[in-house]
Amino acid sequence: MRVERFEGKVYEAAELSPPRPNSPITTEDDNDNNGEELFVPPLNFAMVDNGVFRSGFPDSANFSFLQSLGLRSIIYLCPESYPEANNEFLKANGIRLFQFGIDGCKEPFVNIPEETIREALNVVLADVKNHPLLIHCKRGKHRTGCVVGCLRKLQRWCLSSIFDEYQRFAAAKARVSDQRFMEKFDVSGMKHLPITFSCSKR
Repeated sequence: MRVERFEGKVYEAAELSPPRPNSPITTEDDNDNNGEELFVPPLNFAMVDNGVFRSGFPDSANFSFLQSLGLRSIIYLCPESYPEANNEFLKANGIRLFQFGIDGCKEPFVNIPEETIREALNVVLADVKNHPLLIHCKRGKHRTGCVVGCLRKLQRWCLSSIFDEYQRFAAAKARVSDQRFMEKFDVSGMKHLPITFSCSKR
């Protein structure tokens, strides 16, 4: 697969980074429900469009659910390395990881790198073979919200609808700086990219 102008980190499943310290661990009892398999979505999980999903950071309790989606790719928006359990899940299911490390900062020190957002959107839009894919950060609110909001601009959503969607996930943690970034994000240089799923206006 070739992704034009992609400069982020791309990992095949077997090449993923070592585990983060103190990563959450679950036992067999955690997933035991009288012999029935549980399908638990990650925090803030939602469908963005056909073949595109969003969420917070998935852990082992969410793996069966994610497996049911048939994911081919994950876009990870944090700078930290993936935990070992996630590494093994990707390896076992042939899922590629595209990592775009955006630091998680609080206002007034938020710095959203526009070029990194563009590179992430390029992975979403440039090749349908990356789908189904999941976009996630830590909580699925700010970094993920900015990527999805900029995607909505490419889909020609009005700003009020973009902000409404962002606020549904960010809730009380909604940031004016994020919404200002989405408002000013220039999509003119990305209109050559194919929208490989529905492009309905809202």
